[in-house]
Amino acid sequence: MAVEEKNVIGRNLKTLRDANNFTQKQVAAFLGIRRSTYANYESGEREAPVEVLEKASELMGCELSVLMDGSGKAVNDMLICAFRADSLSENDLAEVASFKKIVLNYMKMKRLLSR
Repeated sequence: MAVEEKNVIGRNLKTLRDANNFTQKQVAAFLGIRRSTYANYESGEREAPVEVLEKASELMGCELSVLMDGSGKAVNDMLICAFRADSLSENDLAEVASFKKIVLNYMKMKRLLSR
């Protein structure tokens, strides 16, 4: 992955994490990685594996392609439905991700059926 791609993904991860009021520690725990590893993904220092990005996109409630969008438009569109709450446990984060996955799948179906 090119440096610019890592920076775009990192910037989008941070923007969506901040919009959802998640801490790096919470996101890292949900992803099953260390906070420092996640911080390196956000800063573009390390390349995140696809599996991690897929799981992060579930938590953020977006398609994987949104994390790779360099224009910022797709990320800005996702901010409309950002979920904000304080003091979420790891179990709460899993429930939020499950709910967002349902909503995202509904939106995909609706888009496909309207063609």
